This record gives sequence, structure tokens and C-alpha cells, in this order.
Amino acid sequence: MVSGPNFRVRNAIESSDTLCTYEISGNFRINNYPRPVNLPDLQDASRPPSGQPDIPWFRKRFLPSRSPVNIIGEVSRYVKTVCRCSLSPGQGLETRGFVEMSSQNVYVIGHCHPDTDSIASVIGYAELLNRQEPGRYIPARCGELNAETRFVLSEFSLQPPELVESVEPSVADIPFLYPHRAPEEMPAIDVALMMDEHEIRNIPVTNREGRVIGLVSEYGLARAYVTPERREQLVIGPISQATLARILEARVLVSCSEELNGRVIIVIDALHNALSTLTGQDVAITGDNEPSQLALVSAGIAALIIAEGAPVGDRVISAAQGRNVSILATPLDAFSVGRMIHLSRPAGQVMATDVPVVRPEDPLAYAKQMVSNSRYRTACVVDSVGVLLGMISRNTFLEEIHKSVILLDHNEFTQSVDGIESADILEIIDHHRLGAITTLKPVSFLNEPVGSTSTIITHKFMETGQVPTVPAAGMLLAGILSDTLGLRMSTTTEKDKKAVAFLEGVTGLDAAEFGATLIEQGMDLVHATPRDLLLADTKQYTLFGRDVIIAQVMMASDDYPVCRAEEVRRELEILRKEHGVHLYLVLFTNVMTTTSFLLAAGDRNTLLGLEYAVQPVRLERVMSRKKDFLPVFGQKLRSL
Repeated sequence: MVSGPNFRVRNAIESSDTLCTYEISGNFRINNYPRPVNLPDLQDASRPPSGQPDIPWFRKRFLPSRSPVNIIGEVSRYVKTVCRCSLSPGQGLETRGFVEMSSQNVYVIGHCHPDTDSIASVIGYAELLNRQEPGRYIPARCGELNAETRFVLSEFSLQPPELVESVEPSVADIPFLYPHRAPEEMPAIDVALMMDEHEIRNIPVTNREGRVIGLVSEYGLARAYVTPERREQLVIGPISQATLARILEARVLVSCSEELNGRVIIVIDALHNALSTLTGQDVAITGDNEPSQLALVSAGIAALIIAEGAPVGDRVISAAQGRNVSILATPLDAFSVGRMIHLSRPAGQVMATDVPVVRPEDPLAYAKQMVSNSRYRTACVVDSVGVLLGMISRNTFLEEIHKSVILLDHNEFTQSVDGIESADILEIIDHHRLGAITTLKPVSFLNEPVGSTSTIITHKFMETGQVPTVPAAGMLLAGILSDTLGLRMSTTTEKDKKAVAFLEGVTGLDAAEFGATLIEQGMDLVHATPRDLLLADTKQYTLFGRDVIIAQVMMASDDYPVCRAEEVRRELEILRKEHGVHLYLVLFTNVMTTTSFLLAAGDRNTLLGLEYAVQPVRLERVMSRKKDFLPVFGQKLRSL
């Protein structure tokens, strides 16, 4: 729960791909308003939560990118919109919405071919960071999980990190949407007043379900009311009697019709002509003439408007009650009454329907194009069923908008999630060689020569005196044991061993037994096709002007690469052409004998130069792709 002055926000009580609903409690004071106002007084009041009967709660929907901290600013803006007022300085909700809402969620994400270390480090680091800023850091992945990782997640009853296919900025990343909207029955004059008050040029129009059905623009209002064509007949409605009374500043002396919808007749003279055309749906306007008032009431019209503050006698009121005719008395003159009625046409009658629409998942570039190409320079943001979430305009794009990410277990664009070039990279943590990557600003970059990224994350817990939860500790332990093959690989360091000992204490697991189980779960060679194996654990590099992909498959015997070498080589060549790389290699690593078998696809001269003409190539004491194979392979490639 996040607190503000007289104000609290609970975590999302329900969510979907397009909306989160937050419950908000509190009260505030409005300038020149005689009493404190509770948030539930505004809209959609809900019953108090269980166990807190004294706290009223208010429900409001926001885009899912909002955190509870962001809601404080947005609710302040929303309150001002609904109440059409300003908040008293220093009282109630703070009005720092635009600043606070610049905060956004951060994806903690690994490489595009996630292994257990990548997934484990993401889960562990997000847990650590969320202890300082709850809910802000989202563990994420950008690829499918392998069998070993699925087993570990199941073992600790954890959900997979969120699948993020691209970090290209989308509409959901926009920090503020204009919340203003007009129900289709709202009088046009109220829409115009809303535009003037909030200094906006367009207002979306919604139906009873909240779906966008059109847009009222300054241009549209001008076309509706400033036109060379003369209207043959003044009409009204549909409009509620109460709304009409408010617009006319009128007193309701007799109330019979809740809604008015018909012609409007101004009766100044020629009363007999007017009486011959009036129906029970019509509204008449007259002044200080009791005989005319009585005659119009007797005609059985829907409502009679008495202009210029003229007196209304008891006989007229009694007759109106008997004939079910509403009577409104206004200080406005008859001409002004007609003009205001003309301006009270429902928004649904003056709106345009060619309103541009975008959804939260749409790319930001697409949204910009929609706004730029629109005659209104505006677009409405809607959910999957067309419910309005807010509005964007050209001003929305004055500042750059990026998704924020923290990269784990890699530091190269070629291994990153799609759209990384446009993301705001906040931090990089890795244990691989340095690659080519650029950032928008200086970032924290931690690269250590240890056996796994999970080791680095575990030491962050240890150095800060914190203990991960058992599920997170189990994932980190699996990440270390997986990347070091149970601490057998040459990349294993003392820091890896210390991290394993710490995590054993947290989880109560025996690392040797757990590591053996992991290896067994990760070696599904029987049911997987060669293509699946060659795509499951890959790293792409650019070495000395050549693009290279190196896959690695763990095994417990030498049978697979020896018996199925030709089948694997054919699939390697297909994958090489599909990915457009110079070389596609695979290491089949026997974890029992610490031996690897190499199979490769590439042009014949390159393979001859690398001494890979006869395959599979047996590589003694090669366990680590990064430490044992890549340096030697790189030197061979360099010498070609």
C-alpha cells in the first residue's frame, strides 16, 4: 500500500492485458467547497474492503504500466477533471502527477535463448530490486523455456517470467493520457465548457458502456453551429429536465417530464398559430402573459419555459400539474433561451465518427503516425472491446518515450530482445565476454569472470545482508549448477562455490544431488528433433568480420553426435542459411567425460582452414563454450 496525504492506493485488485483496477481511499478539500469530499463520492463507489468497514474505497481503471506510486499523480488529475475545480494548495491529494507519472516499470530480462541461468538471475534480481521499490521491476524473458528450466520453475512453484517479444515503445508506455470524455447525451455547451476549462481542442464521446463512438472537436462545433444554412425548426433533446434547468439557470416549478425531446416554439405573438401545431412532445417559450401561459399548458405540451423572470401564478401552476406539463422559470430572455437550447444538443448529434483509435499494445511509431495523419491531431486509446482508456495528442510526443530495461546474462544486441536499440538500458550484469552494445546514457555495467550470472546476483544478496525467498534461492542455485555443470566446468570459481554454499543453507538442498537431477532433466535427446536441439541453447557472435552461431547440447554419452552426424550437419546447413550467418556450429558436450564433439556448417574453404573438414571433431577437456572453446576457435578464425 502506498500512502499520500489523506490518501492510500492498494495494489491492483484485478488486471488484464489492457486495464488494471486500483482501489483508492481518502478525502480532500476543494477550493470554496464547504465540506471534505470522499473519493467514492465521485464515481463508481465500491463497498469497503473486508475488515476495514470504516474506509470508503473508490475504484479507477488505469493502463497496466502504472505502478501504485504513479496512481497518486493520476488520481489528482482525475479528481480535478471530475470536479471541474482545483485542489486547495497543501490539502488532500498532491498535484505532482506529471512528475510522479514519469516513473515506469522496468523489465529485468535475459537473452533471446533463455537458459536456466538467464531465467534464474532475472527472477532473483527482480526480487532483490522490488524490496526497495515494490512492483516496479518485472522479471521477463524473450524466448521459450527449455526442459531443464521448466522443471526448475515447477519444482519451486514459480510462474515463468513474463514473455516480452519486443521492447520497442508502445502506447502503454505513454506516461499520461488525457482522461477527459463526454457521454453521448452530454449537451454540446457542456462539452465546449470542458474544452475551454482544460484547454483542449477535442473530447472523445462514449456510449453507456464506455466505448468510443466519436469525437467532438472545435472544428466540429464550429460546423454544427456556425453555418450559412438556416434551421427550419428549433428542436431540443433528448435532454434531461434537470440538465436543461441547469443550462438555463432556471427554477423547476412543476416537474412532470424527466426527459425532453421535441420541437421548441417561441410564442411571442400569434398564439393561435402556435397552438394549432403544438404536440405533447413540444416545448414552448413565453413571457409575462398569463393567458398565453394557460393556453399553452392547456395544449398539453411537454414543458413550458417562462422567460425573463416573469411571474408564474398559482392558476398556471395548478393547470400544469393537472395536465402533466413541466414549468421552468428562467431569468434569461426568450432569445437567449432559444440560443442556449440550440447549444444544448447532445454530443452524439454534433460529434464526428472518423476518430483515430489505437490500443495499448500498438507501437508508439504507429500511434504517432495516426495522430499526425488525423485532422484532429488526436487519437483515442481503447482496450480490446473499444472502451476508452484516454486520449493522446501531438503534445504526448514532445518528450522521448522508451521502455526501461535491465539486461542480465548478456551484453550484445544480437542476443537481446527485439527493439533493444530503442530501449532505455539502465543496467547490465553479465559473466560473458564484452560485446558491442550502446546505451542512451551512462549505465551501471557489472561484468565478472564467474561461472554464472546467478552467482553475481547471489553475491548481491550476500553483500547487502539480505536473504532471498526459498523459491528465488532455489532458482539461483539451479542457475549456478546449470551453467557450471554442477561446479565441474573450467569456468567455476571460488565465488560460485561460496554462492552455492549460501543457497544450500537457504533452500536446504544438497547441491550435488540437485545438480545431478538438473543435468538429467536437461538431457532430453530422445524426444527432441535435431532442429530443436540446435536451436535450444545458442549464442551468436561477430568475430573478425564473420557472423557465427554456436549451439551447445549436453549429453551423458557419445552416441548422438557419432551416430547422427550427417543428419545434424544437414540441419546445421539449413539453419545457417535461414539465419544468414557464415558459420553455424554445435558442441555436443559429454558431462561425464568432459569431452565435446563439434559439428559445423559453413563454406568448404573456411571449414578446411579451421580443420573441421572431417566431423565430428573430438575436443578433449572442452566443457565451456565461453572459456574452453571460444578463445581457441576465435584464434583459428582470426588466422584465416
